[in-house]
Amino acid sequence: MTSRTRRAPMRRIEDYAMIGDCQTAALVGRDGSIDWFCLPRFDGEACFAALLGGPENGRWQIAPRGRAEVTRHYRDGSLVLDTRFKTRGGVVSVVDFMPMGQPHSSIVRQVIGRAGRVAMRLELVLRFDYGITVPWVSREPNGAVTAVAGPHRLALRGSLPLRGRDMRTMAEFTIAAGESHSFVLTHGRSHLPLPRPFNVRTALAETEKFWRGWASGGGDAGEWTAVVRRSLITLKGLSFKATGGIAAAATTSLPEFIGGERNWDYRYCWLRDAAFTLLAFMNAGFRDEARDWRDWLLRAVAGSPDQMQIMYGLAGERRLDEWEVPWLPGFAGSAPVRIGNAAAGQLQLDVYGEVADAQAVARRGGLSIVKHGVAVTSSWLEHLRRIWRQPDSGIWEVRGPPQHFTHSKVMCWVAFDRAARAPHISHKARERWRRLAARVHGEICRHAVDPKGGHFTQAYGSRRLDASLLLLAIVGFLPPDDPRLVKTVAAIEKRLVVDGLVLRYESDRQLDGLPKGEGAFLACSFWLADNYCLMGRLEEGRALFRRLVGLCNDVGLLAEEYDPRAKRFLGNFPQAFSHVALVNSAYALKRAEGARLGAAGPRRRAVARHDRGPQHGDKA
Repeated sequence: MTSRTRRAPMRRIEDYAMIGDCQTAALVGRDGSIDWFCLPRFDGEACFAALLGGPENGRWQIAPRGRAEVTRHYRDGSLVLDTRFKTRGGVVSVVDFMPMGQPHSSIVRQVIGRAGRVAMRLELVLRFDYGITVPWVSREPNGAVTAVAGPHRLALRGSLPLRGRDMRTMAEFTIAAGESHSFVLTHGRSHLPLPRPFNVRTALAETEKFWRGWASGGGDAGEWTAVVRRSLITLKGLSFKATGGIAAAATTSLPEFIGGERNWDYRYCWLRDAAFTLLAFMNAGFRDEARDWRDWLLRAVAGSPDQMQIMYGLAGERRLDEWEVPWLPGFAGSAPVRIGNAAAGQLQLDVYGEVADAQAVARRGGLSIVKHGVAVTSSWLEHLRRIWRQPDSGIWEVRGPPQHFTHSKVMCWVAFDRAARAPHISHKARERWRRLAARVHGEICRHAVDPKGGHFTQAYGSRRLDASLLLLAIVGFLPPDDPRLVKTVAAIEKRLVVDGLVLRYESDRQLDGLPKGEGAFLACSFWLADNYCLMGRLEEGRALFRRLVGLCNDVGLLAEEYDPRAKRFLGNFPQAFSHVALVNSAYALKRAEGARLGAAGPRRRAVARHDRGPQHGDKA
């Protein structure tokens, strides 16, 4: 057993915080080590990959030489991280941020003496190509330490002398109260001139100003405003400013089951997130971000409708070839580490409904209609009309045999239902889509309801349950008080809820082609809270929402899943889908509380996933 393998179980996903510049991001541990950093984009190759291996795979640590108590926080309304170390000799802060508005991505680390004197140690290990390539390191005449390998160059500039040892860059120093030292790591292309240095204090002030200014544009979420704002800042931090795309997470291969193989690359943009994300931004008042995401969506799906994918790269790239990294052992020994995502080639019918619903949400929120978007939508609606009866791989991208998943069929209904409600279409077209929506609705109600339990099932003819069934009320497939939905929620509470949190589905290898076992899915747990609100079970909805908010780590971040037994995060981090669900649940709870009080509601009416108009086929 290597020392790397022995150390891995000591780390926890919740020990990390994210800094970013809307181009890429880095994860900073409580121990002062930056263990994950990809260049030049979120989905680029990592030069710090210790998160999925060990220090020898790349990291940058600045921390006291001895034991320390650690507290940390984001400076108000920003992605500027302040980690405070309290030792026997004194107190020191390490302030980490990625400057906004610079031509090149940089990580700035500012060490500030707060009290007494603290002995510090800096260790920088650069390894390109996901932790394997050792760069050529040299010292420039201006004092910068540069590292070059292939197309990339990183330059480290600091206010203290740096030395090399054992293919590492090191510094040891003592800092006293009132003193400060700064270190800046800047990325550039190896064939271009070295990026120019910048003033750290000015960059910090401008970065804090940017984030505070952006966050101040958010709406009021009542008592949950602060936690909603942190989630929205996280979503903004995961957005790729050049295109408007939003990465599902900053990481790849953080395990959904410790020691298992449920490890996937989430640094791409999922169509499935579309309507939820639009809803979150629009309810919070961030119309520019909603418009940018909507426009990215329409560009990504443009083309032949039979080639629509479930996910794309940050600029809409379609080639997301999956491969495994043999030299990285994985987080806590969870292998394989995967780059790319083969699920991009799956047929998942639900994404058509997500795109249609996203456009409907945008219209109801007042976003202008994109002319070419109407033609693109008509094209893939015709394609969906031809293929909606096919089995698919479902919302959870199972790698077992395709099935007639209930959620997939419901989202086909959503696509046709929203088409029937769209403006600027002829009466003939409207009636055509309305009839097709009713046909799909009727088939689902005939084939997806358990004859004994009276509740919906994961797939036609199946006895399994699936948390995606919680979306049926949210998208307006049936009224929330429909007996079938009431029984579905009750069955999920009985069979999928563990310690108050919701599992995605009843897993086995036959279903998804993978070994059994994973944590509770946080977005699904928020969906249960939403259902409670829709069903009038407001106290239960509030209690569950409060419980979920309490799972955020010390800086307000969520992963994809949570293990209620080991009480730790699982899955990629920070997870956009979890934070989107938190934002939408907060506004759903606020709407439900307003309705109970008979209030007129907020000055700006919140947007919902559907308009609660007459449903097609409700009597089926």
